[in-house]
Amino acid sequence: MIKAQAYARHNSQGLVERHAALVRRIAQHLLARLPDSVQLDDLVQSGMVGLLEAAKSFDASKGASFETFAGIRIRGAMLDEIRRGDWVPRSVHRNGRQIAEAMHAIQRREGRPAQDREVADELGVSLTQYHTMLADVNHGKLLEMDEFEQGVEYQADPAVHTGSPFAGMARDRFQRALADGIKTLPEREALVLSLYYDEELNLREIGEILSVSESRVSQIHSQAMLRLRSRLKDWQQ
Repeated sequence: MIKAQAYARHNSQGLVERHAALVRRIAQHLLARLPDSVQLDDLVQSGMVGLLEAAKSFDASKGASFETFAGIRIRGAMLDEIRRGDWVPRSVHRNGRQIAEAMHAIQRREGRPAQDREVADELGVSLTQYHTMLADVNHGKLLEMDEFEQGVEYQADPAVHTGSPFAGMARDRFQRALADGIKTLPEREALVLSLYYDEELNLREIGEILSVSESRVSQIHSQAMLRLRSRLKDWQQ
């Protein structure tokens, strides 16, 4: 028993040492989407806690790779830390909800995605005011794709919840719902999400590809995530 415990501790320590760089990589990826007030060292510190917990609880016999399992725990620890230090004014949260509701109302009424001017009119604000609201929402990072997925991954990963006979099914359903939601987005919004989350380009790089300003990319990103928020609200934490 003592030998088994010593081996487990040694194996856990080895997993942490081999995957420490994963923590920094995830932290840097998140940091690129967060306000300047968030420090890289704070994300790395919380991520290391997630990595340690992953190393202690990982069971290779469950089928998931450690990197996948640890990545979920690391991102979760970082997002929890970000939520605890929420810097976003309530007015920004309220604006995000109102924009999503206006988009949904126009979509239902017109049978197509809402245009900028239509959303502004629905909200009773000028186009300039609407774009400012979008910029505030995007700066606050209320709607990270990671936050959409995080709760589902914890529930669905068979290495996290082994007791459920439906382990993995929730995540599969979410991925289908997310894919369906993205298909309904305007082409440019879907492209921005793909470049941002899949290709991991920053807003400036995306702007160069689309030949638009960085602020315009920020607006497009915000609109896309607000549309997804209204369509995937049952999946949000």
